[in-house]
Parts: sequence; structure tokens; C-alpha cells
Amino acid sequence: MHSTIYLAALFALALVNAQVPGATTIEGSPTYDGLPVPGTTGKLGNAAITQNNPTCITYNATLPSTGSIHGYVSATANTNGTGVFFNVYLSGLPSESLGPFLYHIHDQPVPADGNCTATEAHLDPYIRGEIPPCDNTQPETCQVGDLTGKHGNVTISPFAAQYSDLYVSTQAGLGSFLGNRSINIHSANTTRLACANFELVSSNCNSSTSGSNATTSTTATPSPFLGGATTTFVSIGAVGAGIVAFLL
Repeated sequence: MHSTIYLAALFALALVNAQVPGATTIEGSPTYDGLPVPGTTGKLGNAAITQNNPTCITYNATLPSTGSIHGYVSATANTNGTGVFFNVYLSGLPSESLGPFLYHIHDQPVPADGNCTATEAHLDPYIRGEIPPCDNTQPETCQVGDLTGKHGNVTISPFAAQYSDLYVSTQAGLGSFLGNRSINIHSANTTRLACANFELVSSNCNSSTSGSNATTSTTATPSPFLGGATTTFVSIGAVGAGIVAFLL
């Protein structure tokens, strides 16, 4: 009997210690209330600066007019072909108590059924992961798709921002390419509030254009979808309660 209780206690301790301090699993994505750890980077190293991006195309992810959150994220390569220039506008965000709000490039597009959760995790070709948080003073060590980690959260509505990101690409075939992916808007606890696919909206590529050759056609993508996602919390307290009940 005592050995059974001892093993159960060890199991509970191991389970608690396996949790990153301050971390909670929400719809499959971790959150973390700790600070960035300088030097944390991807398993494949730091993100590379993208070059030779086609400067003649623009991708837009536009949220639906039927939802409460409106706006878009637009991406065009910088004029020298290095990195991507982003133009972001969001309005109609929920109560400030749910913020600060986050937005990220996710690895997969929004499917035809409009399920934002199906867009999976952040674009992360260097396998960096979300914990610990991104250190915006070292953007090359962050997930490629973690736009708010690198460039700031959304703290007001309406919100507008413009910036260059050196690690995202408009060149098809690269792991950092955004053209076949999606944008997700999150509350502070990472619940997905809205999502939309990046779509090619303009292409003026010709033989005289600087940068790499660009593909001028894209596959059809479903309309952007506004949808909530269920939130699941993994509670250490619940684990502890279960162990106490077992011991009794």
C-alpha cells in the first residue's frame, strides 16, 4: 500500500515538474507568463534573412466584413528584395480585458469549413517553439510567424502598424514563405478570434523586375472566416486534487 502511494506521489511530482512554470495549454498552443530567455533559438539555428524576394507581388489576408473584427494584414517584399514590408490594420476588437491581442502567421491555410484551429501552429521552419517568449531584441531567434513577438502586441482598437520583417518571404518554395498560409488574431490567452488566408492580390512581375522570379498564379483559397475556438486549460490544481483523492 505504501509503495503504491509513493509511486503515485512520484508520478504527480513528475507531472508537475514537466510543466513549464507559468505555462498553460490552450487549444493546443502553450502560453507563458515568464520572461524571454536570451539566446533561445530554433533547433535548426537562427532564422535567415530572406533575400531575392519578388518585389512585384502583394499578399493580403483580409478578415471578413461579416465578423466583428475587421481589417487586413498586407505583405510586400521590400524594394531591395530583402525581407517583407507589412501593413496591418485591425478594428472592432473585443473588450480590452481580453487583450493585449496577438496576431501570427500560421503554418496552414484556413480550410473550407473555416476552422481556425486547423491552421495549426505558428509558422516555425526553424523549430523554435513558443516557449520561452520571443525576445524582440533578437528577432532572428523568434518564430518566423510570431509577428507580435517581434513587432509588438495589439493594445488599441483600431490598430495600425507598418514595419519590415527580415525573416518572412514572398518567395514560393521557402519555409518562410507566407503566400500559402494564414493569419490568426488571438486574445491574450491565445484563443483564436479570427483567421484569414493570405491571397495573391497583385502581380506585376516581368523580366526586368529585380529579385527572384515570382509565381503569378495561386491556388484557390477559402474565404476568411471569423470563429471562436474552444479553450482547454491544463490545471496543476486539478492534478493535485486527483492525487489527494487517490491517496484518501
